[in-house]
Amino acid sequence: MTASRTMKLITVVALAAALAGCKEKRDPGFQGWVEADMIFVSPDESGRVIKLNVREGDEVKPGDMLYSVDDDLQRADLNQNNATLANAQQSYDRAASLRGTGAGTQANLDSAVSALRVAEARVITSQTRLDRRKGFAPIAGSIQQIYFREGEMVQAQRPVLSIMPPGNMKLRFFVPETELPKLALGDEVRVTCDNCAADLTAKIYFIATTAEYTPPVIYSLDERNKLVYLIQARPSRPDVLRVGQPISIYLNPKTNSKTPMAARR
Repeated sequence: MTASRTMKLITVVALAAALAGCKEKRDPGFQGWVEADMIFVSPDESGRVIKLNVREGDEVKPGDMLYSVDDDLQRADLNQNNATLANAQQSYDRAASLRGTGAGTQANLDSAVSALRVAEARVITSQTRLDRRKGFAPIAGSIQQIYFREGEMVQAQRPVLSIMPPGNMKLRFFVPETELPKLALGDEVRVTCDNCAADLTAKIYFIATTAEYTPPVIYSLDERNKLVYLIQARPSRPDVLRVGQPISIYLNPKTNSKTPMAARR
């Protein structure tokens, strides 16, 4: 082989490799982002936040106290109902004693029993209202955001803070109809993002049954004005991702060998 033919062969191979590289670079994958289903912790009744026990980013476990809301009204209500309970107990004891000696009637005893039970129920209700002036972590996770600080008034059912459990993180992306048969529930996909680990994967757990237009957050000229399907997947390593982070999804080679969703149906 002459030197000229060798140089031509090297050039052809280099051009083929360059074209293959360009083709790979042109494949953007399926564009998406990271989301999470937050757990919001809020008081049953309005009040002023008097104590915050956590900061954003703190890790909590079930039962950890998160915050306290002023409880003056609830304590006053409990004291009043305790006094009513004491009076109801005395009335019941007196009615029971008179009934035992035959000086009282069964109707008076029944009335005293009813009043005692109502008083006991009100004390339990007041105690529950008082206990709920403190917010406790219902689940393990990290404090994602604090909405009310110490000294601020919070309305009933308004969250004081939100918790993000690692298992509640999800990836949302959209695929065109032509690619939908390649995906099935339980399939594993490859995930890439800026400065992410190379082996990051996710497992599909939701595939929309109805189409929608490409959302505006997906800036792709090829996908614009086309109907796409929403896909959601759980990442294998949620600790390395952040909510709102843009990602790219690629079909895993192993996934393509699986039974397509259409065939499973």
